[in-house]
Amino acid sequence: CTEMVEIHHASDVAPYVELRNWDDRDIPALARIAEKIHDHRSLAGLELCHSGYTAVNLYSRETPIAPMAMNASSVHFDPVHARAMDKEDIRDLRKTHRAAALRGKKAGYDLIYVYAGHGLGIFQQFLSRATNDRSDEYGGSLANRARLLREVIEDTKDAVGDTCAVPVRIAMNEFLGADGLEPREVEDAIAMMAELPDLWDLSLAAWPNDSQTSRFSEEGFQEPYIKGVKKLTSKPVVGVGRYTSPDAMVRVIRQGIMDMIGAARPSIADPYLPKKIEEGRLDDIRECIGCNICVTGDYTKTPIRCTQNPSMGEEWRKGWHPERIRAKENDAQILIIGAGPSGLEAGRALGQRGYQVTIADAARESGGRVALECRLPGLSAWGRVRDWRLLQIGKMTNVKLYLESDLSADTALEFGADHIVCATGARWRRDGAGHHQHMPVAVDASIEVMTPDDLMSGKRPSGKEAVIFDDDHYYMGSVLAELLAKQGTKITYVTPASVAAAYTVNTMEQRFIQARLIELGVTIIAGQALSAVAADGLVTTCIYTGKEKRHETASIVLVTSRRPEDALYRALKERGAEVTAIGDAWAPAAIAHAVYAGRRFAEEFQAKPRDIVDVPFRREMIALAVR
Repeated sequence: CTEMVEIHHASDVAPYVELRNWDDRDIPALARIAEKIHDHRSLAGLELCHSGYTAVNLYSRETPIAPMAMNASSVHFDPVHARAMDKEDIRDLRKTHRAAALRGKKAGYDLIYVYAGHGLGIFQQFLSRATNDRSDEYGGSLANRARLLREVIEDTKDAVGDTCAVPVRIAMNEFLGADGLEPREVEDAIAMMAELPDLWDLSLAAWPNDSQTSRFSEEGFQEPYIKGVKKLTSKPVVGVGRYTSPDAMVRVIRQGIMDMIGAARPSIADPYLPKKIEEGRLDDIRECIGCNICVTGDYTKTPIRCTQNPSMGEEWRKGWHPERIRAKENDAQILIIGAGPSGLEAGRALGQRGYQVTIADAARESGGRVALECRLPGLSAWGRVRDWRLLQIGKMTNVKLYLESDLSADTALEFGADHIVCATGARWRRDGAGHHQHMPVAVDASIEVMTPDDLMSGKRPSGKEAVIFDDDHYYMGSVLAELLAKQGTKITYVTPASVAAAYTVNTMEQRFIQARLIELGVTIIAGQALSAVAADGLVTTCIYTGKEKRHETASIVLVTSRRPEDALYRALKERGAEVTAIGDAWAPAAIAHAVYAGRRFAEEFQAKPRDIVDVPFRREMIALAVR
């Protein structure tokens, strides 16, 4: 099934990237998707959506519409209002949705969705008291607020129901208390229309509540909201909840909680998930780690990526496949120094190609940064990045892994490999250089300054209080604040950003992170840039006024940036070795980037040389339509 597909130019969510079903010119692109889905003997679903007040219409410049007059909503706080729909608008919306359904049928889709989920669809907005203050037949009682949804389901079935199924996707909870949709009221609405659609597809609103990360929710966390719906209808019920375990999937089916499981993120991590279950290859399933790096593509308007599956988003661009890779060119032997996410992925993929690969790591356990980070609060699922690759490597006779093997340039060269790969990772800096402050700051040698590496290796602040300065803005600063606060240290969290863990807006975790820190008693001080580390604490400067502020403490944790551990790479390079640095050893980034770097090296090893001016992937190019 597609994600949300815009049905009209007045439901324009640009700059976010969505499919469009505005008019007949969109049919060829939609049809091509359906054809490709059918090639895999699967049914194709089209999720029609009018986004109501969440469509600001920045591209079309149409006036947004909603059940009531209200601010149009976007993460950019656009100065735009939606106007309240009148009866003519409602008739036009029904006509628009019907026309889009007919185009979907013409494009070859088997399921034509009516969308009332995630707080993003106008039919949910009519259902919810939080966005519907109408006093006519479309407001007030639940029956009235559900009227438009019922009418559109009937319209859609009348238009395409002869050959297409008509499912309804609906949010079971908005988490707004009595001011919004609550599970009991949604169940009552479902009961009113129990047999009308062909399938009930259940979710939560808003999207951050529905697609929670593994840091804040367990597998199957939506079951409490789903389990009563099967009693209300004879139609199939679909639910989600980041199911990755086949045992958990089987359990919810056998217990009659749902009939089918939606597995978007798990199938991003492993597109062959159903096939592997069918064939009993459970050890080969590349389980989703629930980090939501996939979601960042939506928020940054860029191609999707996945920590576990580096081929995601590169299938067309680079011709990568999640399960297959081209065979080796010759019998070259490769030495990989470092068994972190990049080194393990490179070794696995090179081994799959058929090369003789040796992986050596100085540590007692493999995994590099993953082995350390998966022990932090809420990040245990991230260990799957290491575990799946070790399982695959363990099946390969041509890949050897040696731990507690600290190689120098001399010993690496003595090994006699045809090519050496340095995947030696990176270390956190303790000089204050980060996003906001690029250069090191003065650090008094008498104060205790710690880094994430220190804390992950077991060290702790000597006193009862500590200041964490976060100029990294991803998860690390906040998760260390959580770790120390839970262990009894009073934490002050300081950042130049306006909120804690600012980048995690893109993974839809920021609100949960901020709430967690507040609940743990962490003091959050925003808008402060690092000036110096003095003998008695941290010195910061307000990023707006330039006013200096002192934060007295005996212990400081700097979470700012990382420096590549590339000394071995540079030494080998100077001695003329055929050597490549990959992952954090080349340029520190997220774990997803490190895994991608490992796969990229394996894909490009001994490939035809490319001129530096040549783009190494296929590009999507805009073509002007003929008038």
